[in-house]
Formats: sequence, C-alpha cells, structure tokens
Amino acid sequence: MKRPPVLTRAVKRGLSSFTGRRAAKLVPQSRLAGPMPWVIAIMVALTTIAAAGGLALTNLAGAAKVELSGGLTVQIVEAEPQERDRQAELALSLLSNLEPVLSASRVPDEELSALVEPWLGDLGYVDDNEMDNAVPLPALIDVRLSGPVTAPRLENIRLLLAGRVPAARVDAQSSWLEPVFSAIASLQWLALVLCVLLAGTSVAAVWLAARSALGANRETIEIVHLLGGTDGQIARIFQRSVGFDAMLGGIAGLALGMIAILLLGQQFAALGSGMISGGGLALRDWLILAAIPLVGVVLATLTARQTVLGALRRML
Repeated sequence: MKRPPVLTRAVKRGLSSFTGRRAAKLVPQSRLAGPMPWVIAIMVALTTIAAAGGLALTNLAGAAKVELSGGLTVQIVEAEPQERDRQAELALSLLSNLEPVLSASRVPDEELSALVEPWLGDLGYVDDNEMDNAVPLPALIDVRLSGPVTAPRLENIRLLLAGRVPAARVDAQSSWLEPVFSAIASLQWLALVLCVLLAGTSVAAVWLAARSALGANRETIEIVHLLGGTDGQIARIFQRSVGFDAMLGGIAGLALGMIAILLLGQQFAALGSGMISGGGLALRDWLILAAIPLVGVVLATLTARQTVLGALRRML
C-alpha cells in the first residue's frame, strides 16, 4: 500500500533528518522538573563515595604489605631487667652479622612505654629502683631483611636465637596484621558490591523513566511512525534526553561525592596514624572517580535506547 502524497511530501520535507533538537521537540520533555536527574545524582554520589573507599582501602593494604613484607620483630620476654638487656644486646649482635638482615635496632624503652600507656597508664618502663611496682615489658628489636620474610628465613632466625637467647620470640610483622588485611579485603568486596548495586539501581530508574515517557507520549509516537519515523529515530529522541539528564545528574553527584570524600579525608588525616596515611588517593584513583559520571551516562543512554526499542517493537 502506497503512502498518501501528503505524508510522502511531509516525510521528504520534514523527517528526512529526524535528529537533534528539532526531533526532540516532538516529544515533550521535563528534565529538571522530573526526578530522574536527582536520582542519578544521588546514585553517582553514593557510587563515588563507595569507590573512593574501596580504592583507599586498596592503597592502604598495599602500602602496609610493602612496608611490612621484610619486617621482623624480636621480643625478649624476660622479667629481670639485667638479663633482659643482656639477651637483647646478644640478639642484636647475632642479627647484625646475619646475611639477609639489612638492619636491626632496639626500640627505646620510653617509646614502648608510650605505646602501652593508653592501656596500662604510667605502668610502663621505669627506673630499676621502681621495678617492683612496674609491669615488666619485653625488649623489642625491629629487624629489616633484604627481601620478604619467608618461612625458611623465619625458621633460620628462630634457630639462631633459640640456643643463645632463650627468651627471644620471633614473629613476622605482617602476620600481626593478617586479621586486619582480611577485614580490609572484605570491605573492598563490600565496596565493589555496593558500586554494582548502585549501578543496577540507576539502570532500573532509567528503565522506569523511559517506560513512563513512552506511555505518556504514545499518541505522538504513533503519529511520528505514520510520518515515516523509524524505531531507531524515535529511540534517539529518548536517549538524547536521558543522556542529558544523566550528564546533569552525574556532574551534580560527582560534586557531592567529592565534597564528602574531601571532608572524610580531613577527618582521617587528623588521626595522625601512619597506617591510615597510606590510604590516600593517587592521581589514578581520582581519574577513576572522575570517570564514574561518564560510565553513568553511557549506561543510562544504552538502557534508554534498549528500553525504547523493545517497547516500540511490542507497541507498534
């Protein structure tokens, strides 16, 4: 069946280039008045915060593992001060002459006392004359190896000290933080799951918005089809509108997320912890965060297009 001449001329005259603002005006739009830009802004902000947390935890764990990979701690667990000091000096001498050892130094007693003060008050190291009223703390030796602490290296050092320094206890520093590393890994997975869930929620919001817009403009879409408009051309109208909304929401959400990240960063920096300082964000991390709105726009546009195309195939 041939198309009526009037419609044929209309197609040639008005719909030959069915794109851009001219096409978008055929379907009524209400961008900032609708909820979708604000929903996307909230989702992007939450995704940015979750991603920043995951990246910071990754940096923190990596820095801690690098710092502790070649570290050993030797404790001289001896209550009598003179014997403790004698064994500590002997352990230092033996360790300093060992080939894989780069450095070995005793942690000052005053520093140990300051470390335990929050839990023991002022009952840390004191003068020998007051030792009867003090809590005996072990002598602590910090050892750095030329490479990572392996099981054979650890066993060799233990055997070396066992015969001549009976009060020595040797531990790899990284083993102390294994529970911490496990907890950090769990939090990293949680951050990843949150990002995926938030992305899925954004896709669902776009799907609902596109379906609602299609239902509200069904008559207009049918007329456009009669005038020769294709499904792809109609889909471009909606994806252009959704892409613009997603861009506005993404920019707003990224700004909100960055503000929250900077405020949280200042709070953690005020703690003054050396371990936490290793969790700062690098340039690569900031670029990843900046790409989140772009990913959101791509997801929203593709979702809108596929939703519209699928609905049009069933509608017409």
